[in-house]
Amino acid sequence: MSSSLDAARPETAPAVTPRFRPAIHFTARDTWLNDPNGLVFHDGLYHLFFQNNPFGSVWGNMSWGHATSTDLLQWTEHPVAIAGDETEDIFSGSVVVDHGNTSEFGSIESPALVAVYTSAFKAGTIHSGTQAQSLAYSTDGGMTWRKYDQNPVLTRNSEHFRDPKVFRYEGPQGSFWVMVAVEAQQQKVVFYRSDDLKTWDFLSHFGPANADAGEWECPDLFPLAVDGDPGNTAWVLIVNVNPGAVAGGSGGQYFVGQFDGVRFLPDAGSLAAPTGLSSIADAEAAAAAMQQCLWLDWGRDCYASVSFSDAPDNRRIIIGWMNNWDYANQLPTAPWRSSMTLARELRLSSVSGATRLVQHPVLGEAKEELSETGSFELGSEALRLPDAFPGRAQVIQAEIKPGTAERVEVKLLASPDGSQGTVLSYTTSNSRLTLDRTRSGDTTFHEKFASAESAPVALEDGVLKLLIIVDQSSVEVFAQDGTVVLTDLVFPGANSQENWLAAEGGTATVLKLAVSSLA
Repeated sequence: MSSSLDAARPETAPAVTPRFRPAIHFTARDTWLNDPNGLVFHDGLYHLFFQNNPFGSVWGNMSWGHATSTDLLQWTEHPVAIAGDETEDIFSGSVVVDHGNTSEFGSIESPALVAVYTSAFKAGTIHSGTQAQSLAYSTDGGMTWRKYDQNPVLTRNSEHFRDPKVFRYEGPQGSFWVMVAVEAQQQKVVFYRSDDLKTWDFLSHFGPANADAGEWECPDLFPLAVDGDPGNTAWVLIVNVNPGAVAGGSGGQYFVGQFDGVRFLPDAGSLAAPTGLSSIADAEAAAAAMQQCLWLDWGRDCYASVSFSDAPDNRRIIIGWMNNWDYANQLPTAPWRSSMTLARELRLSSVSGATRLVQHPVLGEAKEELSETGSFELGSEALRLPDAFPGRAQVIQAEIKPGTAERVEVKLLASPDGSQGTVLSYTTSNSRLTLDRTRSGDTTFHEKFASAESAPVALEDGVLKLLIIVDQSSVEVFAQDGTVVLTDLVFPGANSQENWLAAEGGTATVLKLAVSSLA
């Protein structure tokens, strides 16, 4: 990360804000967090490591924090796993289970967990000012870690070579470890291979492409079956970008293609602008090309998404950082600052003749049903839904035929007088879904926070499908079975708990409406 601790530090810390603490999204107990790191499933536990400042609630002193979960909803925080020191900050990376003991850090019977992380070397050290890749390992299931005594294991003598994601490749080229990392300011993903996690050989690079105006960070690469067909597999390359995302600031894009063990080749349908968005001089043309990029999330607050290693049943599950570098250090929460998105299971599906990612939030079964209705007509008279509960998250599922309505909207976390609320609306004239937080509550802590994000959404047989998760300080929207996702932070007033559904300019038909809560 390239944030400046001194420049970003608030003049005064905000008052303690327990009502903004999420019910089902991970936050550190009383410190700062950003990128998820080292996501791995091992011995019945999901491990979430993360960028952490152990000494404060703004970016700095980068170390790896640690939390575990059995269900991806409720997390237990543990002591710092890999600590920065006088020589290095511990930047982002990944964790693998070394089943074959290729590193000789463990054994076949008791494999080590190996973290591959970026050492951001401090001024005056032997690698002063550079970023390189290093190892740490754990032989007790990820609870304690030891740095490898011959770090770094891979350097390019670069100031911006970081964020290694490592996985085991099995294919025509053989069986070996692959590292996917970035030269952040060159907008390049670089690929390396290794037999033992210690010695690495260069394979190839990819980029710049599509959204390339900002730094590229936190890549991931993995195969998925298309439409569940194991005989038709494509590879997905996730590349996060800051700034230059579709909603402004930081965000995540992806490419679909093939990886042959040496290089990644994107499908033609993954490329919005072959010469890159930053090279398009005309603003209108650049904006149009931006809409054609493949975005993981069209909201303001989903960044650095990466996937779990060794997830059960070969599921591909990602978690992102629910924040934006535009205002990350100024969020009005205390004593913690920042949270993670919900875990999301990824699949590849054929959508309008193209191969696209779909995302499904991992919610489990422990939901309390609050209301469920059959089909009914909806007009300009708003329907009040069950209120959001303090300390609990709310799940709203709806299938709506807009019919003659010009606009259908769900108003979330609204105040009794209607002056505050986060508005999710679908406009039929332009087929766009918009999440508007300009009047959501506290928006004044940063000039860029008040915003409205929108995404193109095509109806399916005239039907809009919505799955909305509302937590204490966030809204996540999964539209059309997860083909379009919008994630935004919100900081509502203490009494803003009402939820409403309405249609404007005509009538709509609600085919399904179910509301439940969970904590």
